[in-house]
Amino acid sequence: METLRDILDAAARGAFPPADGRTTVVPQHCHRDAGVISFTAHSVVFTDEDPRWVYEALDAVDCDPLAATMNPAFLAAFMARTGRRAETVDAMLVGSPLPGEPPLALREIEDPGHPRIRYALGRRDEVRAWTADGAVLVMGRGIGGRLEVSVEVDEGVRHRGLGRALVTAARHLAPEPLWAQVSPGNARSVRAFQAAGYQAVGAEALLLGRASTGPGSAEDAGVPQ
Repeated sequence: METLRDILDAAARGAFPPADGRTTVVPQHCHRDAGVISFTAHSVVFTDEDPRWVYEALDAVDCDPLAATMNPAFLAAFMARTGRRAETVDAMLVGSPLPGEPPLALREIEDPGHPRIRYALGRRDEVRAWTADGAVLVMGRGIGGRLEVSVEVDEGVRHRGLGRALVTAARHLAPEPLWAQVSPGNARSVRAFQAAGYQAVGAEALLLGRASTGPGSAEDAGVPQ
């Protein structure tokens, strides 16, 4: 049976699910994460709920079937069914690893109590973080066990290209495809990741358990050009 990680790994290689208008339901990779990933004309719902419930709930949504999995009515029903919460629907981007050392001086954060590390540990495993010139780069394993990146840039050092430099540096640190979730409304972040060579591959809505808390979306942290 194809797993969520299988689907994500294939998408990172440019091999997407068929654009047939269907929805694939796969089990959760771990208890922490459930949700929806939307590719071109094909969606993936990852949940330990009965797939029959998913398809019945989608049939009850009054909208274009291609948009049903990301429709607020379905997401609300999904959250009510599972007792989970969601913050936003993110754009999903992926970048391939780059050879050589990062072209930016980075200092790894060793303190597990650092606020960005503590926040990331609510959403990812194997978390590591680095600092550079008033910014923080965080990497860890999230949805499906994939490697994910997020950055936060202090207000005083924005608009200098630091965000783009950080997410580029992350590709040099990554031994495999590196994923990012970015709120579509955060245009600076979207442009920074695209300028650093990350490709848009779809959208996702992550449903978290009530125990996962934090001040907004980590991926929505300011990343200027």
